[in-house]
Amino acid sequence: MTPIRVLLTDDHEIILDSLAMLLGRIEGVEVVGTLNDSREVVDYLRDNEADILLSDMNMPNLDGINLTLKVRQHFPHIKVLMLTVSEDADSIREAFRAGISGYVMKKAGKAELEKAIKTVARGEKYFSESVMTQLVALPVPVARAVDEAPAPLAPLTDRELEIIGLVAQELSTNAIAEKLFISPGTVETHRHNILRKLGVKNSIGIIKYAVRHGLL
Repeated sequence: MTPIRVLLTDDHEIILDSLAMLLGRIEGVEVVGTLNDSREVVDYLRDNEADILLSDMNMPNLDGINLTLKVRQHFPHIKVLMLTVSEDADSIREAFRAGISGYVMKKAGKAELEKAIKTVARGEKYFSESVMTQLVALPVPVARAVDEAPAPLAPLTDRELEIIGLVAQELSTNAIAEKLFISPGTVETHRHNILRKLGVKNSIGIIKYAVRHGLL
């Protein structure tokens, strides 16, 4: 089994050392490098292979948001997992828009880190429970409220409700297809219809709608 290759970056050396030791005890995970200067990440990735970048949010010179944008631009196949102490809603929104695949709090233990890394490696999203709570609570921007506010309750089919429940479990399109014994293309068609009916743009929007309307 090929290990999941993880590159670590944090401006605190002691955190890097601790993370490297912690991840080194997780089966199927390999730490391929540690960098305490986020400006070195892109150059490092040009010469070294990695599957996931585990990055701090608040770093000098190049913070986690701008680092994510650079990595996604040059290495779109690499997943970015943000590890931070911040539960600020605006920071979460900005990180999500930058293209992160997951957001984990630094207070997380080994079990949650393992779950986050393996979830992201499968191509799925991972957000700590406290982060998901913040995302669900995010208000619709006033300037876009008319365009984005969903109807009181969209007319959803039983299959669409089923898919919403699986989206909330962070399952990928392929995983949903396997679970429901339908094709990935059919799942994408249902997902498109759900987004249209709810007036949202992504999976987080689906989850926010479902929570607000008691569908989960």
